[in-house]
Amino acid sequence: MTTPAGSGAGFGSVSWWGLSPALDLQAESPPVDPDLQADTEHGTPQLDVLLLGSVDGRHLLRTLARVELWSPRRFRFYVLENNLEAVARHMLIFSLALEDPEKMGLQERSEAFLEVWGNTLLRPPVAAFVRAQADRLAHLVPEPDSLAEQLPWISLGALKFRERDVLEAVFRFWAGGEKGPEAFPMSRLWDSRLRHYLGSRYDARRGVSDWDLHMKLHDRGARVIHIREFRRWRDTGVAFELRDSSAYHVPNRTLASGRLLSHRGERVAARGYWGDIATGPFVAFGIEADDENLLRTSNGQPIKTAGEITLHNVTELFRALTAWGRPRASQGDLVEVPGEEDGTREPAAPGPASFTICFLPLHSSQTLHHKTCYKGQFQLLYVACGMAHLLSPELGACVAPGGHLIVELARYLVDLRQEQLQAFTARVRELAQAAGFAPQPGARPSETFARFYKCQDSAPVCTDSVAEPGPPIPEVLVPPPGVVDLLPEVVVSPHEARDSLSEDLTQPLQGRTPPPVPLQLPSESQVSFSEASAPPTGSETSKPESDWIPRNQVPHL
Repeated sequence: MTTPAGSGAGFGSVSWWGLSPALDLQAESPPVDPDLQADTEHGTPQLDVLLLGSVDGRHLLRTLARVELWSPRRFRFYVLENNLEAVARHMLIFSLALEDPEKMGLQERSEAFLEVWGNTLLRPPVAAFVRAQADRLAHLVPEPDSLAEQLPWISLGALKFRERDVLEAVFRFWAGGEKGPEAFPMSRLWDSRLRHYLGSRYDARRGVSDWDLHMKLHDRGARVIHIREFRRWRDTGVAFELRDSSAYHVPNRTLASGRLLSHRGERVAARGYWGDIATGPFVAFGIEADDENLLRTSNGQPIKTAGEITLHNVTELFRALTAWGRPRASQGDLVEVPGEEDGTREPAAPGPASFTICFLPLHSSQTLHHKTCYKGQFQLLYVACGMAHLLSPELGACVAPGGHLIVELARYLVDLRQEQLQAFTARVRELAQAAGFAPQPGARPSETFARFYKCQDSAPVCTDSVAEPGPPIPEVLVPPPGVVDLLPEVVVSPHEARDSLSEDLTQPLQGRTPPPVPLQLPSESQVSFSEASAPPTGSETSKPESDWIPRNQVPHL
């Protein structure tokens, strides 16, 4: 039951940003073996990477931005998420990152990225850009030929037709298919989540923010996050305020997602904000930098904030990605150097044809090994902390012998105590060992990532492994298109909602029940329609409700 102190789980049931710094996946992958990995068609080695729960594309962006530091290589990124809104955000983020510089300048793109990615409220010009891009993508998703022509680096061929229909519905909602701010009242939804999270501590939320920042995030290495920007994000959901605060007033619809609620004995889809309200989007790009001057301190205090470092890092990423967005010759071809009278030729810069992002069907992590094209295919497997419970022998069978595994740890989850972080790390080691992996020899110690490699003589997949596979993800986190259009019409009173909610909100369809959870952490209480459509009253904030544990959260190992 929810205590008066609040639910104690701010991670949410949907992830919108990563809880670890961006990685260069080439640096994490095994050394290139030209004889085994050569792409006979293009004559360059290919890196195949499978990412579970990367959510915001930060690892892909950093990998592509640092490609000039490595020998020529082609990339195939296979992305598996647990909701289609995350897939849609991937497509929107890369469309923005690879936008033609003549149409959108570098600074404008960088600032628009930060707002769309990490702010609950947008400026009107950025909201107009999101609507235009969403409308364009909504028309491209059901037209594979047009999609391949305009966005050759995206592949939706592996998605089911039903998933593509829902993906199209998501884009149409972003484009304004449902007019007016009441279709997604973001400020009200954020405040509702915050009240539910803090409970009776809501009136002391400034003190709670100070404690979480100084005693948790700062102690765990994120000292550059400034108290003012963290308080502002906790109160309003606006992490990056690049203009006057009054300019941010349009709800960011890309942060909307659906969940199944029980109303009068029936499963009903409801739209709301179910993401992170505890840590924030500062960790992904804001606590590390290639330029050490950004991390300098004066009198023991950082001279730059996480927001300033994030803007700098994203701007440099987009500057390096400019060449990827232009139609250039295939990688390995020779082009004339401008300004050279003798016709000097050098290797062409990498172009969009040098990488592909393939989106895999939801809930397919335990069945990929049944297909020959995926079994033993990947040189690198990345698993986010919210999907670590999916690490299994079946998933390990998709990694080539000698391939690497990176698991994001829960270091920056402020709701977890130190002993819970240690228990999570130990459980990750057990799951990795059961999947046929061993710790990487000589890997640098890290509290943020656990690194493993696939044993050359790893045992085949078996059903009697020492570690049980994690619980399945809910059948859907996104309502089907027909239900999406009806959501604004579903309104019930807080009293009716509390009386009618009797099931676990994340219980999957078809009568399946979740297995027992060995690691019990503070859980967010059950959510009613009142939280999705109306702000709670003071009496509702502390009223006990039934506990539930989001299935894609850290405890489910």
